[in-house]
Amino acid sequence: MSQPLLPALLDPSDRPALTFPDGELTYAQLATAATELAGALAGRARVAVWATPTLPTAVGVVAALMAGVPVVPINPRIGERELEHVVSDAAPDTVLAAPDAELPAPLTHLSREPGFFRERVGASCSAPPHEPAPDAPAFVIYTSGTTGPPKGAVHTRAAIAANLDALADVWAWTDRDRLAHALPLFHVHGLVLGVLGPLRRGGSLHHLGGFDAAGLAAAVSSGATMVFGVPTHYHRLADELAADPDAAAAIGRARLLVSGSAALTAVDHARIEKATGLAVRERYGLTETLILTAARADDEAEPGTVGRPLPGTEVRLAPLAADPDAPVGDDELGAVEVRGPGLFSGYLNRPDATAAAHTPDGWFATGDIGRWTLSGSLALVGRMASDLIKSGGYKIGAGEIENALLEYPGVAEAAVIGVPDDDLGERVVAVVVPAGEPPTARTLIDHVAALLAPHKRPREIRFVEALPRNDMGKVQKRRL
Repeated sequence: MSQPLLPALLDPSDRPALTFPDGELTYAQLATAATELAGALAGRARVAVWATPTLPTAVGVVAALMAGVPVVPINPRIGERELEHVVSDAAPDTVLAAPDAELPAPLTHLSREPGFFRERVGASCSAPPHEPAPDAPAFVIYTSGTTGPPKGAVHTRAAIAANLDALADVWAWTDRDRLAHALPLFHVHGLVLGVLGPLRRGGSLHHLGGFDAAGLAAAVSSGATMVFGVPTHYHRLADELAADPDAAAAIGRARLLVSGSAALTAVDHARIEKATGLAVRERYGLTETLILTAARADDEAEPGTVGRPLPGTEVRLAPLAADPDAPVGDDELGAVEVRGPGLFSGYLNRPDATAAAHTPDGWFATGDIGRWTLSGSLALVGRMASDLIKSGGYKIGAGEIENALLEYPGVAEAAVIGVPDDDLGERVVAVVVPAGEPPTARTLIDHVAALLAPHKRPREIRFVEALPRNDMGKVQKRRL
């Protein structure tokens, strides 16, 4: 018999499992509801889940996994053209949605299940379906589509289990932990880590609905021990906690704060730690890879890094130079390449794209640029496509310039890009959202030049009211 993905549902207890703004379920209630729905889903090819941050979404995902039906999470804010592509590519034959959810046209031709049957929640639980094979697909999660139409990354049950177990080792994650977050449920961070993570451990999830100081403080006061967030969450939280010492003290009673999906600035690291006494740990992953590296709960935090590779995961830095045999030395930039048990099994319907994403010797090329620190942690400096700037013969990572800019008190947000230049090849341009009275461009250029090598200083500063971001809070540099 295969090792169960969610073992706590085989002999469910009355311990809390899921708490959302629209309801809560114990493990016994979740097992009943999910088993009931799994029976209705049995035999389906794939199931689309309209992934609102609600209890029906979480129960629907668990039910589909019980039935051995791959889940295709759908971002409720997806554009219609992109949704048409996802539906055509994944070809789900049913959709799960909360009963009151209005679905867009590309989903209306699918049969629809109500998410879960509330009237059955209190009934006795029948035996769950037989556990599918470890190599059976669990999810088809679509990329953000920054370089073309979104591609569906297929993840097996074994990949999900291996990744969550490795994170349990790194974060000392047990059944005694209660996780609090307000992440969307259509992607790896909020769904795989944020819903399946607690359930695999036998712990519980408290989805906050929204991320603010008062709500988070109340969640920790009622038992939350771990917090997941993205940098935008922590930036806003730092602002709120500066004026709310009681909330800061309450949040400080959690044991672990984790940030991911983008880099957390050194400034916000310091602000959160000053307010709560807790250092935020960062982790790094992609849609195709799940989580690759993470700062350990028992290690001293190292702002600006995303920790060491997870147990069983290998990470290497390939040369950025034209010479493929050129070594990557300490503190030098390299292309991040990875392999391990948590990687996807391929892009759905795209063997060409799957092959193109791997090196000839089988490593997945992430497209990110990184360097190793003296502690053995990985520091990311940007994306190959948008954050590696080649200027005057130098290779420059945009991330370190952005962090330098954010150290200036008059800068709220910053994004650095390379712009074609007849003399330099590319010139460094900084797009800045000022905090209060804008500093002068010369002030910011001199500020960066004092912190970093002269060739890394911006040649131009552009002031804007806001940076374009996607639903995960990542800056969309192609729009700059």
